[in-house]
Amino acid sequence: MSTVLVLVASMALSMLVIKLRLLFAGRGLDLPGHRSLHQTPVPHGGGLGVIVVALVAGWWYGLDAMWLVGVAVLASVSLLDDWVHLPFWLRLGVHLGVAASVVFLHGLDVNPVTIGVVVVIAWAINAYNFMDGADGLAGSMAVTGFGAYAVAFSIGGFAELAGLCFALSAAALGFLVFNWHPAKIFMGDVGSIPLGFLAGGLGWYGVVADAWPLWFPLTVFAPFLLDASATLTRRACRRERVWEAHRDHYYQRMVRMGCTHAAMCSRWLALMLGSAVLALALHGGDAHAGWVGAAAWWCVLMMLGRQVDRRWDQDQVRIK
Repeated sequence: MSTVLVLVASMALSMLVIKLRLLFAGRGLDLPGHRSLHQTPVPHGGGLGVIVVALVAGWWYGLDAMWLVGVAVLASVSLLDDWVHLPFWLRLGVHLGVAASVVFLHGLDVNPVTIGVVVVIAWAINAYNFMDGADGLAGSMAVTGFGAYAVAFSIGGFAELAGLCFALSAAALGFLVFNWHPAKIFMGDVGSIPLGFLAGGLGWYGVVADAWPLWFPLTVFAPFLLDASATLTRRACRRERVWEAHRDHYYQRMVRMGCTHAAMCSRWLALMLGSAVLALALHGGDAHAGWVGAAAWWCVLMMLGRQVDRRWDQDQVRIK
């Protein structure tokens, strides 16, 4: 199947599923609260469009059944959580179990390294979910992130995985049609949790299969990973419950300081595109240059985050 056909079909299928979900827009509403950024009730579950594409494309390209089962399990548990709010420990247990199933699927021994990989994938699952809190943000990361994966897999000769990632990127673009500010529908855990799994799991698989070095996926998804990691570290240091919803992420602080949703997401999209382009530009070059370039970009992102922190601190002083 040609790449163009994959892109068109994936985007169309995603939009069709979302349209069907919107027929029942009065059910499954995300109500405004003191920890949210939206002001009116908005239906969630738009991520179903992307996940349906992930399952169909994964089956079409012969992805191992364990990956498909993992996506389906995460989507099912997350859909249930969107409606009845499951306890954190249960959700985390499922995340760790699914991550372990794909890591040890390939016959790897249980050792500190592989256990660490399981934890990192579980962290990617939750980091992506934490960052799904503003119009257009999680969808944009999926478009650029999986788009970069697709190009790199193509360069490495992994045609099937490239096709899958192209499909995911196009499906996320279809979702953005409905999710860009003002959003008609939110992604919901049903979309963000499986996407985090695929971002982390495929990133790890690319390293194992020698499709790219370790710094590549860490750079492609750096905007999400660094924001989530810095924010939760800060909350942990304050002895706050890191698993509870909050409004301390950098993107949330930008909106709370007066930046519009569209302006905030446009700036984040620029960072996401920069991350993807840099990672692809460094890919295939000297290994040391790759690490140096990636580390330099991470430092740039951290300095930008520090600027947001300074602005936030100044605003809090003025408010007091």
